[in-house]
Amino acid sequence: MSMAAKSSGEDVLQRLQALAEHFRTGNSSQSPTLPPPDPAATQLTNRAAVLICLFLSDIGELRVILTKRASTLSSHSGEVALPGGKRDLSDADDVATALREAEEEIGLAPSLVNVVAVLEPYVNKKGMTVVPVLGLLSRKEAFKPTPSAAEVDAIFDAPLEMFLKDEKRRAVEKEWMGYNYLLHFFDYEYENEKYVIWALTAGILIKAASLVFQRPPAFLERPPRFWIASANGSQT
Repeated sequence: MSMAAKSSGEDVLQRLQALAEHFRTGNSSQSPTLPPPDPAATQLTNRAAVLICLFLSDIGELRVILTKRASTLSSHSGEVALPGGKRDLSDADDVATALREAEEEIGLAPSLVNVVAVLEPYVNKKGMTVVPVLGLLSRKEAFKPTPSAAEVDAIFDAPLEMFLKDEKRRAVEKEWMGYNYLLHFFDYEYENEKYVIWALTAGILIKAASLVFQRPPAFLERPPRFWIASANGSQT
């Protein structure tokens, strides 16, 4: 990676750290790039949160922590996902859900995450509202990945900027209620293991990368409309 690219990654990190400080002091609404969550969606009880946890690599590249779900799980087994899960009654808010689930799934202590923003919620194909929480890993050396055997087969990380590029991407066109949309697939290799990042996880990361780097992807997105629709009925 060139020195210019490294400097760019550090510049983005500094901007995100400033936003995290605004979030801590209750001034996150001042951010021009990170929209607030949809108020209507906050009333839904069928709710989950995921953590988009970023860190700066040794070569100045912003990377995101991902998991491969355990093959024994009843839903989405073996798929790549962001750490996260369903909201508990004991969770104060979506941030609490995302941080608790990340600690349970990958051993990431909440104290190591500086929350930058709560992004706009999505609705998955089963009608559950999924709220992405964007955060920064404050001390990379202090994080010792510990996968929950019941939930996670592997923990790895990928460059966030990959989700704006066309290099390792493919797409499949699908149809829902007369509307054609695209599902994006990103093929990625990490430590001799091959992963496919797709569907809602890919959609969330495309949006997060667009916000973080302040530019659109180099490809047509055309996401499914039900991702932003009310959680109502069965969707395919």
